[in-house]
Amino acid sequence: MTRACHRAAAWLISAALIAVAQTPANTPLDVRLPLESGSVRFAVIGDSGTGEAAQYQLAAQMERYRQATNFDFVIMLGDNIYGGHNADDFHNKFELPYQPLLAAKVKFYACLGNHDDAQQEILYQPFNMNGQRYYSYSRGGAEFFALDSNYMDPAQLGWLDHNLAQSGAQWKIVYLHHPLFSDGKFHGPDLDVRTRLLPLLEKYGVNAVFSGHEHVYERFTPQDGIFFFIEGNSGQLRFRDLRQAPDEAAGSDTVQDFMLVELDKKKMTFQTISRSGYTVDAGTEPKQAPPK
Repeated sequence: MTRACHRAAAWLISAALIAVAQTPANTPLDVRLPLESGSVRFAVIGDSGTGEAAQYQLAAQMERYRQATNFDFVIMLGDNIYGGHNADDFHNKFELPYQPLLAAKVKFYACLGNHDDAQQEILYQPFNMNGQRYYSYSRGGAEFFALDSNYMDPAQLGWLDHNLAQSGAQWKIVYLHHPLFSDGKFHGPDLDVRTRLLPLLEKYGVNAVFSGHEHVYERFTPQDGIFFFIEGNSGQLRFRDLRQAPDEAAGSDTVQDFMLVELDKKKMTFQTISRSGYTVDAGTEPKQAPPK
């Protein structure tokens, strides 16, 4: 890494720490999760990899909330690294901002966005993709399915059909970059991906779907019994991009944020937190009944 890159990274870290220290929400933390014994707890970020001060500030808040909630993994909704993909880019746009989380052994599980370099990122060990464009893994009573919505080909759909059918998990969570539902003015929903995926999600009782791409936060009223979220402003932000719509339960388009999610046997609790530490949205949803 060059001296200029070191200086820029040091400035970003300093700016992030100062901003976090100055926020009036600094103490105490506003933790809305129930923190049930044996629950699955994770964070959600999307469109995060800018390397700019806002990303560092948000990462600092994530570490503060990790210490309070003990979430131990993060799902990444794509556009993980903007711009170039050399060693400095991975260092400044992922390793440095999330260094405290990585040092605490928090694992990151990425999916691919349209600004990502698939050939490099699927092989980047800290993203835990193991060379695959799409993959699944289990944590506690939940199984997670990370998809590549850039190229929703028949092979991927067949893989998802088979693996959802085989899953006996209490919770089935799908995440991908392009949103099936969106009230954003800039992109809107990806109707092609929705047409291909929604029948499988309904058939196998997927509980929740997380997407990025639209640089806002949005929570929807349940669609076909499924909880849908957009978390696409963890680095990038498209200011005042949301239009009013009846299917929106909550939304934010003025500040970067991230999500915390807790799953237990009966319910899902979520909390969306801004880079200055205040709660943007929070709530609890009962676990849906399995499909008949």
